Amino acid sequence: MPRTCENENCSNPLKGRVDRKFCSVYCKTDYHYQKRKESGKEYFKKTVDDQLRLNRRILRDYNLAGKTTVRKTELLNKEFNPRFITHWWKNQEGDTYLFCYDQGFKEVKDNDKQKYLLIQWQDYMNRQVF
Repeated sequence: MPRTCENENCSNPLKGRVDRKFCSVYCKTDYHYQKRKESGKEYFKKTVDDQLRLNRRILRDYNLAGKTTVRKTELLNKEFNPRFITHWWKNQEGDTYLFCYDQGFKEVKDNDKQKYLLIQWQDYMNRQVF
């Protein structure tokens, strides 16, 4: 019985080495992609990591001075998603800032408009204990 490609989407016969598992590089890549997708690892690599990096880049691009205020809709229109964060920090007044790596934000209302107060992570934030 001739051996066939191990990729579920392919049934081509294998030619060449006796320990060969896939008929082409394409089939090998597709096989491993499907396995990662089933395991859930691909979701985090492609979706979560990509969104976190995008959020950080958007916050960094708007927060050139280290602290600024931007309309919420402005960031959302750039595909900023506030549900994807790496950590949070609470100041002495009890305000909670959400962070994407070193770029933080907090929702505020200014002149009846929804805005984000953007800040950059500072060394003193590591030392603060509540």
